[in-house]
Amino acid sequence: MSHTAEEILAQIDDLPSLPALVMDVLNSIDDDSIPLEQIAHKVQLDSALTAKTLRLANSACFSRQVKVSTLSHALSFLGMSTTKNLIIAAALTGCFPQGLLRTFDYKAFWRHSISSAVCARAIARHLRFNQDYAFTAGLLHDIGRLALASQYPEEYARVVQWRAEHDSHWIAAEQACLGLDHVAAGVALAKRWHLSGTLQLAIAGHHLPDAPGAGFLAAIVHLADCISHGLDLCQVDDEHVPPVSIIAWNALGLSDEALHQIFAETEMQTAEVSRILLG
Repeated sequence: MSHTAEEILAQIDDLPSLPALVMDVLNSIDDDSIPLEQIAHKVQLDSALTAKTLRLANSACFSRQVKVSTLSHALSFLGMSTTKNLIIAAALTGCFPQGLLRTFDYKAFWRHSISSAVCARAIARHLRFNQDYAFTAGLLHDIGRLALASQYPEEYARVVQWRAEHDSHWIAAEQACLGLDHVAAGVALAKRWHLSGTLQLAIAGHHLPDAPGAGFLAAIVHLADCISHGLDLCQVDDEHVPPVSIIAWNALGLSDEALHQIFAETEMQTAEVSRILLG
């Protein structure tokens, strides 16, 4: 059964939800009056999520030479913001159904999302921007693709085929076959999940960081997306590197030395974080 672009966006409530536990934890973390132990107790109700969060907390991407052995330790040592983003990363990679669309490479999708997150975090550190926001925005920037492929596998199978036949970028294929793209779907999903306006803008602007009001985070995620594709970290044969916005490039103003460090860090940490989150 085919759906129009209007129907797809109208049925956004049918798109995947974050696990209730994770939503509960995120709402709790936003309330500074709730004790750390209470937050840790909620996450510990899910042993798999707890284990994955702790492995990620002790990875090279987040570890600061101190072994984090409990969620309480993670919260107190890494802070609420970082721990919240670890929980999001650990939960997201497991809450979408896989295998509904045989032609969609789920692991390649997550490798790209993870590498973009790692890269955005490295860029943010060099620019003294909030690293945790950058990591989460990088992880979520293409979430609309996963939502569309999971919820509308028949329609998205045509997108995959059209892209292969025309050797195009995903956005062109999505617009040709669906009448909307993963950016629109991603923004709708971000609104449904009640993500912050900053993250919504980053998702909305990661392909058009020059658009009015896109924000600085959109420029960071845009460059991280391009670098991730350029380093071929998806490990796919039909990789497309999107053009880099000159305006965003100049706005970030990264030196050659900084870029070399970002490239090396992205390649090294993507492998480790992917191993933890994807198994």
